[in-house]
Amino acid sequence: MQVNLNSVEKVKTFVNDVSRLDTDIDLVSSRYVIDAKSLMGIFSLDLSKPIKVEVCDKEKEPYVMEALKKYA
Repeated sequence: MQVNLNSVEKVKTFVNDVSRLDTDIDLVSSRYVIDAKSLMGIFSLDLSKPIKVEVCDKEKEPYVMEALKKYA
């Protein structure tokens, strides 16, 4: 799944939503892998392009994708 975080407000609400989830989630952009719960880390990425979401716990992946679909 890819997310579009092209505004400061979207990034803030994304981090709030992801922080409530009980699993590790990474954002992958080009060669960079950032913790999705890191506000400063996300701002270090190129937010003009979609960013790939990777869930570390594959059992929780469907639940996480459902919770984040509004950012797709």
